Amino acid sequence: MIALNPTATTLADRIVTRSLVSDIALVTAGVALVALLARVEIPMWPVPISGQTLAVLLVGATLGARRAVVSMTAYMLVGLAGAPVFAGGASGPAYLLAPSFGFILGFIPAVAFIGWLAERTWDRRPLLALAGFLGASVIPFLIGVPYLGFMLARLGLAHDPVTLWTVGVAPFLVGGAVKWLIAASLLPLAWRGVRTWESRIRD
Repeated sequence: MIALNPTATTLADRIVTRSLVSDIALVTAGVALVALLARVEIPMWPVPISGQTLAVLLVGATLGARRAVVSMTAYMLVGLAGAPVFAGGASGPAYLLAPSFGFILGFIPAVAFIGWLAERTWDRRPLLALAGFLGASVIPFLIGVPYLGFMLARLGLAHDPVTLWTVGVAPFLVGGAVKWLIAASLLPLAWRGVRTWESRIRD
């Protein structure tokens, strides 16, 4: 149900009446959005850009911390259960052993972080949005890169800092910056659109 709730702290609550049914629907929509954009790749140097992380950032800011954490936990579990929701259509319990699985784990604290900031209106102000989404973009690397190193070590492969930077960070900097800027632009614009819509309703 559409609501006019000027006191709501998240974008989802601003436009949808809060209830158990709406929470379940929003959590499910978050899973679906990340799964969908994980399959979208845009050719770019040095590696293609997947829409997965962008979707994660948007889910976190739109739903708020608690629902976003539930959504990303569900996304991870659905993928491990066998649904092809990870980047490239990967799935299954064996993905736990994939060097990139640490980034999936990192999505959970990332959405908690940006969701917490969104609940404090950081997503409505361009400069604060830039700072908040930058932090949320970095968090998956803080978990994903050590996990990558651990898995490379298990495989008997090089896992020194230079290798981890070369394999797990450097190729994704350009794409990550693009997704950071898109997310940091979209949320303030979305809030502006909601405020315009509300003013038209009142008039």
